[in-house]
Amino acid sequence: MKIEIWSDVMCPFCYIGKRNFETALAQFPEKEHIEVVWKSFQLDPTIPEVANETQEEYLVKRKGMSIEQVKGMLENVTQSAKEAGLDYHLDKSMIVNSQKAHQLIQFAKTKGLGDEAEERLFKAFFTEGKSIADIETLTQLGKEIGLDETELQTAFTDDKYAYLVNQDIQEAQQIGVRGVPFFVIDRKYAVSGAQPAEAFLQTLEKAFPEWRKLNPENNFEIAKGQSCTPDGKCE
Repeated sequence: MKIEIWSDVMCPFCYIGKRNFETALAQFPEKEHIEVVWKSFQLDPTIPEVANETQEEYLVKRKGMSIEQVKGMLENVTQSAKEAGLDYHLDKSMIVNSQKAHQLIQFAKTKGLGDEAEERLFKAFFTEGKSIADIETLTQLGKEIGLDETELQTAFTDDKYAYLVNQDIQEAQQIGVRGVPFFVIDRKYAVSGAQPAEAFLQTLEKAFPEWRKLNPENNFEIAKGQSCTPDGKCE
């Protein structure tokens, strides 16, 4: 059963939502039948690639709040992250455009490392204060999750990956995504926001039996004989 997650790596609730979802999935008895697909979303595509504002300054300008209100909001977010087992250092966050980070995720998905890319980028942004718009930094993060340094440069030079980012964003608009994180389960159910693990688990328990009914397991009685397998083993 496919679960699609629209997310921006600069969204603090997306990382919290990821962790809460993972907590729920770990408790789900049929988790081996779940396929997670990460989808790109940009909360603010107008942000420059070079940081010129702190997190506080950016939010004061974007939300029209006082500095005291913003400080309080960031403290609450940091506490919510802590409750999910995450260590946020929002004072170090570099406010930069997330486009190239999403292109790296799209490339990583072609190698089966989409989840690893999301996790590493979240940690880089919220915990380590790294620039997720800097190609050298992104290259290092890609290497850390097992991507080839030379090959992954295509994430930034091949227009295909920018196109895939934009395609995800357009798809989000078509299905009515207004904010992230946004979880779509089997294209039947959706969970919006960083819900508690219990909410994710309840939705999984509701959606999976419906999916299984339409996708029954093959329970063949197999009469075994000599055969060969793709790994070259013949016996």
